[in-house]
Order: sequence, then structure tokens, then C-alpha cells
Amino acid sequence: MLPAVGLITIMGIISAYTFALIGRVSKSTNTMSYADAWDVTVGKSTSWIIAFSCFIDCWFGNLSYSMILADTIKNLLASIGIATTRTQSLMGVTGIVLLPLCLMKNLSSLAPFSLVGIIGMLYTTLAMAIRYFSGAYAPGGKFLATALEAPVFGNAGAAAALSAKTLILTSMLSNAYIAHFNAPKYLAELKNNTMGRFTQVIAWSFGSSVALYSIITALGFLTFGASSNGLILNNYSTQDLLMSFSRFAVGLSVTGSYPLLFDGARDGFLDLFKVPKEKRTNSLFNKVTIGILAVTTLVAAKLTDLGLVASVGGATFGTALVFIYPTIMFLKTQNGKKSKETTLAKIIAVLGVLMGALGTKLALE
Repeated sequence: MLPAVGLITIMGIISAYTFALIGRVSKSTNTMSYADAWDVTVGKSTSWIIAFSCFIDCWFGNLSYSMILADTIKNLLASIGIATTRTQSLMGVTGIVLLPLCLMKNLSSLAPFSLVGIIGMLYTTLAMAIRYFSGAYAPGGKFLATALEAPVFGNAGAAAALSAKTLILTSMLSNAYIAHFNAPKYLAELKNNTMGRFTQVIAWSFGSSVALYSIITALGFLTFGASSNGLILNNYSTQDLLMSFSRFAVGLSVTGSYPLLFDGARDGFLDLFKVPKEKRTNSLFNKVTIGILAVTTLVAAKLTDLGLVASVGGATFGTALVFIYPTIMFLKTQNGKKSKETTLAKIIAVLGVLMGALGTKLALE
């Protein structure tokens, strides 16, 4: 647990630094988007790299969300005595809820779901703490017999973290902190948007994320050990009312966030094929939406290992968007100048390449 929390912290610090780098690059180049900053610093001839990376990374995010909803809805219905398959649950929520939300042209009405998502995760953290400290899933615990995954513990200790498999967690964490697409926008829309205030926002937001991820990771592992599911709620009993409420809160949060992430995937897809803004008609918008959502749903129905999707998505394009591309843009703005910071940026870029390559290989294995 302790090495994992250390890794969560280190990855959070590096992600916060590269987020700040993008803000600095956008301010120095007077650009308003990640793609525009890349075009100015690196060149428009490679702009397809950013479009492709944004599309794939957002799509992996939607794929993860669909998998979460499939498991969450199935387990929620089971808790009230309704038996459905995972695929039936996913098809139902996609057709009834996700498709209408993704077809919306104006997503501003979904902004309150951001707050709902935060409240839901705080509730989940509290519920997990209550169940761990009460021993409800420990030997002789109230819900041990009905747990979907029984706890499994070994005796290797912290030394078990000295393995190449640690890179799988590193790959997951590459995506865990990703908000880098919007760094220029956050800076531009920040009141009194000095770099000092922008740095404060980054410190508080990434610091809070590090704390929350560390606590949830620790509670999940201390409760279930090696049997911890990629979606930790899949370990808890469907008869556990406290955790059923948590499933509902997470499901609501993911549902509200889904179209916001889908908007990024759809725009990335259209940018990749260089569709001009004036040709993005409602008819094309609807066809692309239905096509991407259909593929996402079909793949999510077949895949059950959320950890695999999170690690592969993070190891490939998450690592590139968080560690590699920001440092390349920053180094381009330095025009060959050598300093401690340029050396640090180069180290982060090289680490990103290594983590991406090895993480993807290990995750697939």
C-alpha cells in the first residue's frame, strides 16, 4: 500500500507540473487550446498527432465509463432483486440515457453534475472507510459471505512493489490526472489570470486529487487485498445498502460526465478527418455520435477488465498527452536554451516514452 500511495503522489506532482507547462506555453504563444499551442510551437504538419491522441484518449475514457455503468446498473438492479446481464444493463442505459445526452448540442446544463460527481466520490470514500474500520468484509464480518470478491492477502509486503508490474499502476495514473486538454482554457477563463493564481489552482486541485486517490486506493486494498477489482465497487456485496448508495452516486456522476468526455472524442474524430467547422451539420453530428457510441457500447459489452482498459489507455495516449507532448512544446519555446528546467523536461519526456512502451506491454500481457 505504501509504495502505491508514494507512486500516486509522484505521478500527481509530475502531472501538475506538465499541466502548468501547457498553461505557460499557451500564455507565451497567445493560444487558447492544446492543439493550437502544438501548432504554433511544433508545427501544423503534425497536428494530426494531437487530434488522434485526443480522440483515442477520450474514447478510452468513454469506454471505461460504459464498463462502469454496465457493472453498476447490473449490481444496483441485483440489490433490489432484478436479475439482468451486464450487456442488457449497458444496452438499456445507453439507449435510454446516454444516446439522448450525447446528441445534445449544448452541454452547459450538465455543469451541476461536476459537483454531484465530487459529492458522490466523497460519499464513496466515507462508505469505504466505514466498511473497512467496522470489519464488515474481514473474517467473520457481516458481508463477507455475500461479497462479490472475497479478500485475498499475502505476506510479501512492500517488497512486492519492486516489480515491473508496478508500471501497470503507473499507466493507470497517467489517465487518472488528465485534464490537460483544457489547461489553456482554464488559464484564459480564470479570474485575474496570473501564472501565480493559476499555479495555486493547480496545487489545490491536483493536491486534492492525490489525497482522494490515495485514501480510496488504501481503503480498497486494505479491505480486499489482491482480489481488488479494477472497479472496486464490484467487490462489495449487492446486499450492502451503504455501498449500493455509493454505486448509485458513482453511476449518476459517470452518466453526467459521459457526454462531456464524448464531446471531446467526437471533436477529436472530426478534427482528425479535417472536417471544417462549417460542414459539421446536425445530420453529420448525429451520424458520428451514433457511430462512435455504438462502437463504444459493443466493445464495452465484450470487455470486463476495467483495469486493462485504464492501464492500456493511460500507457499509450494518456502518457503522451500528459508527459511527452507538453514537454516537447515547452522545449520548443526555449529555442535550445539549456537550464535545470529544460533538463527536467527532457527527463520527464524520456520517462513518458519508457512508461508508455513498457506499461502497454505489461498491461496487454
